[in-house]
Amino acid sequence: MHFDLPGFDLPRFVQTTLAEDLGTGWPGGGQDVTAQSVIPAEARFAGIMDSRDAVTVAGLALAAAFFRALDPNVTIEPLVADGEQVPAGTALMRLEGRARALLTAERSALNTLQHLSGIATLTRRYVDAMGDTHCILLDTRKTIPGLRVLEKYATTMGGAQNHRMGLWDAAMIKDNHIAVAGDVGEAVRRARAAGVARIICEVDRIDQIEPALQAGADHLLLDNMAPPMLRQAVALIAGRAATEASGGVTLDTIAAIAATGVDYVSVGRLTQSAPAADIGLDFTPL
Repeated sequence: MHFDLPGFDLPRFVQTTLAEDLGTGWPGGGQDVTAQSVIPAEARFAGIMDSRDAVTVAGLALAAAFFRALDPNVTIEPLVADGEQVPAGTALMRLEGRARALLTAERSALNTLQHLSGIATLTRRYVDAMGDTHCILLDTRKTIPGLRVLEKYATTMGGAQNHRMGLWDAAMIKDNHIAVAGDVGEAVRRARAAGVARIICEVDRIDQIEPALQAGADHLLLDNMAPPMLRQAVALIAGRAATEASGGVTLDTIAAIAATGVDYVSVGRLTQSAPAADIGLDFTPL
């Protein structure tokens, strides 16, 4: 199972995560005392990883990487693919290998798969709730430090598109930037004069739209606007910039927001508040 994401070092992630669980660097650390004291060194296990709830899967190759790191000869058979929506009780992966290694890697593998599948599952719920519309769901930078690339990968498995990856790939001018610059137009002009290729500007009032457009904004983030105001904003912008609704979007409100004609809706809770998916792993001695 190959897994390659720009900006993400899989071997380092696996090594660091396992070292944390094994207590590497702590007095007496660097070992799984339970597996080493209870499980014979020669023992082997077969296991089935399965979903206990209906989920959208994300992170199977990552889970496999933890087992391979501790048992290079482990046999792993993925039974589904990332991005698939599966019902409760679906077998996701079969594996067979050294019992100690599989038990030591189990929690790190499950934690990662549960977290990413939880994000993908919640994202899919938002996509489905948008209904029949051309609007696209976006994620945000509201991610756990150190996990952004993985969490944004998970949102794409749920059907969303990535917004900015960070502070470097687009300017996003928000209320605090505007307060310092003096007004919307001046903030956008400064970004344009600096040679920033892509400029996103937050507006929360209709009268801010024209100054932002005139100054050269490519993308307007329509912040905390109710659907009637969103429709007014979309009509005024008239295709001169991409439009994004943001702020307080929920599963109950996203359909009405998406129906206003905005190009995008961004939702921070996709990564900020997604519950872990219920995924388990049961082993059988061989």
